[in-house]
Amino acid sequence: MSATTDSGFSLGAEGGSDGEFKRQESRFRDTISHADPGRYHLYVSWACPWAHRTIIGRRLKQLEAVIGMSVVDPWRDEQGWRFTPGDYDDPVNGFRFLSEAYLATDPQFDGRYSVPVLWDREERRIVNNESGDILRMLNELSDAGPDLYPVELRDQIDEIEPLIYDTVNNGVYKAGFARSQSAYERAACALFETLDLLEARLGERRYLVDSDQPTEADWRLFTTLVRFDSVYYVHFKCNLRRLVDYENLWAYTRDLYQSHGVGDTVRLDEIKRHYYTTHPMINPSGLIPIGPALDFEEPHGRDRMRLREAA
Repeated sequence: MSATTDSGFSLGAEGGSDGEFKRQESRFRDTISHADPGRYHLYVSWACPWAHRTIIGRRLKQLEAVIGMSVVDPWRDEQGWRFTPGDYDDPVNGFRFLSEAYLATDPQFDGRYSVPVLWDREERRIVNNESGDILRMLNELSDAGPDLYPVELRDQIDEIEPLIYDTVNNGVYKAGFARSQSAYERAACALFETLDLLEARLGERRYLVDSDQPTEADWRLFTTLVRFDSVYYVHFKCNLRRLVDYENLWAYTRDLYQSHGVGDTVRLDEIKRHYYTTHPMINPSGLIPIGPALDFEEPHGRDRMRLREAA
């Protein structure tokens, strides 16, 4: 399906008058502390990095039999994410568009219909549409799997996550959706300054904080890194350096990809189809690049690293 028509995705209110992309605030921020099997349901996209972090959290915390999941079609236009027959249907509510979940929760909602969405099947409403909140809730809902937000590491996690969010996770979007040269250059330069900092940091330790296993900070970064060379380098003009040009960041990404079955959650075909066909203002032809050739299964060697000794 082509996205090169007038119905293509646009920035709307997120395209600021100063040329900067201004991401909307998540509207629904309720929390849950217990999940009866079958009550809650995740609406996600394999293509979206924000949804991807919740897919990973659900898997790591072994909640796949407790919290259901429906996947939207990777193609999106002005009507937002949609469900289509087959792999992208909605067996829970029979929604045709994700917007129906938003409007069922708040008939006055007038923002962008984003994934992920945590849906309450009993109350028939969105509990939360903020990916960071959902990831943290998933961690609290299950004692199985790794603790993604350990008490003893929370200060370190809380310190680094805002930087990663602003300059990397959202930074690639601020570069890609910029509408002025100055806005683009500010975002792109901040992005690569942070990647350089993270490259040095990961030369001293296996993960972002002083842990012997990945925490939520790592998974928040991972979903951007795993898309970097295939999408953001080309499509969003984040092309000062490729991920594979960073020795530590590239090995770190492979390390995370190869752990806990996470590689199965990375659908590069859907990722590329989504980005390259739904942003006509960036890629009016809708053509999807055939590359790059990336081997995420290549040995990473980072299991030989030790925790950095405390100063």
